[in-house]
Amino acid sequence: MKNITDSFLSLGYWPSAGSFGFNTDILATNPINLSVVLGVLIFFGKGVLSDLLDNRKERILKTIRNSEELREGAIEQLEKARDRLRKVEMEADRFRVNGYSEIEREKFNLINSIYTTLEQLENYKNESIHFEQQRAINEVRQRVFQQALRGALGTLNSCLNNELHLRTISANIGMFGTMKEIK
Repeated sequence: MKNITDSFLSLGYWPSAGSFGFNTDILATNPINLSVVLGVLIFFGKGVLSDLLDNRKERILKTIRNSEELREGAIEQLEKARDRLRKVEMEADRFRVNGYSEIEREKFNLINSIYTTLEQLENYKNESIHFEQQRAINEVRQRVFQQALRGALGTLNSCLNNELHLRTISANIGMFGTMKEIK
């Protein structure tokens, strides 16, 4: 570090040759140099800097416009999505209500169908009972008739002798003959 400082100090001891030379007084030369450099930079860099700033400004404005367009597009899509959601919710509610009413209708139809089936079964049961009663009554009548017939035949056979038997047959034949003449 000492070498660097010494080299700057040795520059201060150079003899000046006319109007050109190194001024080693840092406090006097630095503001002048800075003002010259700044002046050159401002003069030549002003256009470049303003172009850079203008380009930057245009890019920022373009980005803002694009963001606004994207925002508007997103808002529009959001509104469309909300509209679709409302429509879907309304349709879901309609399906839900229709579904519930359809379920109630099917339940009512099923209950009516079961009631009708039970009525039919009750009617079949009653018809079967009536049929079985009629069959039993007919069977009892037939047995009673057979027993009465057997009893009558037994009574007739025991009470009738040949002469009475012949007279009964003759009377019946006479009755049939009269009936035949009437016809």
